[in-house]
Amino acid sequence: MKLPAKYKWLESEGAPKMLVEAIKHYGTLEHKGKGSNPNILAWAKEVGVNGWYADDNIPWCGLFVGVVVKRAGYPIKSDLLSALSWAKFGQEVPKGREMLWDILVFTRPGGGHVGFYVGENDNAFLVYGGNQANAVGFTWIAKSRLFAARRPIYKVGEPDNVRKIHLSESGELSTNEA
Repeated sequence: MKLPAKYKWLESEGAPKMLVEAIKHYGTLEHKGKGSNPNILAWAKEVGVNGWYADDNIPWCGLFVGVVVKRAGYPIKSDLLSALSWAKFGQEVPKGREMLWDILVFTRPGGGHVGFYVGENDNAFLVYGGNQANAVGFTWIAKSRLFAARRPIYKVGEPDNVRKIHLSESGELSTNEA
């Protein structure tokens, strides 16, 4: 599935590697009530959690971030299914210094959520991730829910396009990504 027109600019970014990998999966949808999406189950096998993860009805935001991080050449940990565990990845990003494609970790009722920074307005982050409305896509999440922001330790230096993205648009805030 192609990115919506308003997000096409992401296709021309070219870096970081995680961004390039992640946008390939836009629109991947879990199969509610019809068996699991074989692509999502293949991700679980690829990152080594298929013994624990057997159904796409189980929250998979951490799984999506994990497969993207692994394919970009970064190490992953076995607890990647726990969204809050991503608060230990890479290096800490101070509050207010979040930038393009940082990993954002949020709290939510009953657990957490993890996805990638695409931009922000005064009150919310635009997040690209898995298990957002049961798909890989975009959602707005209130800044007040941010638990941690993390940035990979880039192997050959931080890409030039890692920057703040200020968006004038907004949308309905997500309140529970499960």
